[in-house]
Amino acid sequence: MDEAQEIAALSRLIGEARRAVVFTGAGISTESGIPDFRSPGGIWQQMKPIYFQDFIASAEARRESWRRRFAQDPVMRGAEPNRGHRAVARLVREGKVSAVITQNIDGLHQASGVPDRQVIELHGSTMYGHCLDCAERYEIEDLRAQYERDGDVHDCRACGGLVKTATISFGQQMPEVPMLRAAQEIEACDLCIVLGSSLVVYPAAAFPETAKRKGAKLAIVNREATGLDDIADLVIHRGIGDVLGAAVGTN
Repeated sequence: MDEAQEIAALSRLIGEARRAVVFTGAGISTESGIPDFRSPGGIWQQMKPIYFQDFIASAEARRESWRRRFAQDPVMRGAEPNRGHRAVARLVREGKVSAVITQNIDGLHQASGVPDRQVIELHGSTMYGHCLDCAERYEIEDLRAQYERDGDVHDCRACGGLVKTATISFGQQMPEVPMLRAAQEIEACDLCIVLGSSLVVYPAAAFPETAKRKGAKLAIVNREATGLDDIADLVIHRGIGDVLGAAVGTN
């Protein structure tokens, strides 16, 4: 199929769906200028990730983790939702998509207008911090001020526990509630639209496969081939913003 035919096919799948779920990965956010972490040439090939166990055990590792987070500020602050995010938000607003399951940690789905209650962040969020013991929330601006003033981020004011960005690090257990919510949405959907995920990071990547196995249609929009291309009903290897934006009529 040429591009116009692929867009038309995606539009038909969306039109026929009663309850769709969108599953997003790094590819939708790279179109907003946020670098990929895991792909070849991504951040984790340029620097060794800090494992959760090291964060817990080492004050030096914690300081380095926060240094890296605040070094990302110019990129994170400058990033805005792109056409793909806006198209997803429109589908949610119109009631076609019940939930957005995302591997991303940048908050761009919420910034595009998707209600927070309909965004399931499997890998957490880098847009705020929380205590690992009592879950007290800390705004990133306050944590940045601490780090710039003292060269470190303080322990939790409520219980004395360690404060960390609300992301899921390597070696850290996946969050139980988002995983359960994602499983419930996948069980109920009749269409799963994958946007910008290579579908290689498990257990998150199992959700689209489960949707297909349960009888839902599976559409994948990703520039590169994925591990589920062979079982998908539609595969489009093009940019997400242009394809989905055209399919749903969003600029």
